Amino acid sequence: MQSRMPPSRTGRPRSATADTAILAATRAALVELGWSRLTLGDVATRAGVAKTTLYRRWAGKNELVVDAVAELFDALELPDRGSLAADIEGVVLQFAAILALPEARSGLMAVVAESTRDDALRERIRASIVERQKRLVLAGRARAQARGELAPEADPAEATRTVDLIFDMVAGAVVHRTLVSAEPADEEWVRGFTQVLLYGLAAPAPGAVPSATARAAGDRREPPETGRHVDGVSRPTRTSGG
Repeated sequence: MQSRMPPSRTGRPRSATADTAILAATRAALVELGWSRLTLGDVATRAGVAKTTLYRRWAGKNELVVDAVAELFDALELPDRGSLAADIEGVVLQFAAILALPEARSGLMAVVAESTRDDALRERIRASIVERQKRLVLAGRARAQARGELAPEADPAEATRTVDLIFDMVAGAVVHRTLVSAEPADEEWVRGFTQVLLYGLAAPAPGAVPSATARAAGDRREPPETGRHVDGVSRPTRTSGG
């Protein structure tokens, strides 16, 4: 008897409306049920779709939650507040506000924990969250270079390493502050963090008067040349009477 193969089908186009409903339902379930009790069946019921619809899109709960959390971070925008420092403060405050949401907090902590024993999940987090949000670093650096606040980088490989380093510093500090230490990333903390990010540990706190030791250490430094960029940031030239 000749076997009959089913005719090939391309399937229906993926519905963006269904995707939006599913991701929103996932976040709602995270808030109400928590990570451990969340199931694809519950998400499907909340979203008003068949359970098979979820399985056609996501392999399991881990991948679904990553995408649901990633959608929150896609709302981040780099504000134009007139200076590199102010722009950084603006986007970090947005980032901290998202991490304060129960669905972001529980979802991100859960998938990061799961990714320690799941390489594919770790790669999905990297692709869906980390790599997508590096756009903010790229945009902020380009804007600061156009303003003359940062020097351009001629070496593309070095420029890529710089973007990775900046992203890791910002994301690591804010995630640790809000999710691990459970401390607020308020305006005062963000302002201090931004100063350290831009100028290093030797920078005085915002509005603080440098100590005599710090002033003496500063006097022993060689003054930068006119127009020179120090640590990638434009600094005013110090005159002999300054």
